[in-house]
Amino acid sequence: MAEIGNAAPDFSLSGSTDQEDTNDVSLSDYQGKKLVILFYPLDFSPVCSEQVPDFNENLEAIQAKNADVIAINRDSTFAHKAWSKDLGGVNFPLLSDMNLEVSKEYGMALEEVGITTRGVFIVDGSGKIAFKHVENAPPDNTLTAEQVLSELDKI
Repeated sequence: MAEIGNAAPDFSLSGSTDQEDTNDVSLSDYQGKKLVILFYPLDFSPVCSEQVPDFNENLEAIQAKNADVIAINRDSTFAHKAWSKDLGGVNFPLLSDMNLEVSKEYGMALEEVGITTRGVFIVDGSGKIAFKHVENAPPDNTLTAEQVLSELDKI
């Protein structure tokens, strides 16, 4: 399981960015930068449809802290594109983990229902997990982009 201080599990996933196909994205693509990884249950769901746009609206502020954002769940690239269009565009990669393999490595898979749970990881520039938040009572403790910006300041 992915824990603070440990090397973040590497991955390579396809997806979409702003309704366009994205080449495979790997953790190693972000070496030397901080990376915010959002795990979320499903496209088109109510809480996700608030959280992802919040991070999209704050993307420039996140990038100003030498960080990028990616989001991972079990939906297909096709669903990601349609959802991004519905949201008016998402300017960071929405990645497809259809077999939940990456979600399992990060301890985020809810295998009994076939989805990813909601959480946020921040990986530092050396590839180690610097911050971890796994929700146990969504949406009561869903992290906002502002809260993540505060955590980025601590890294």
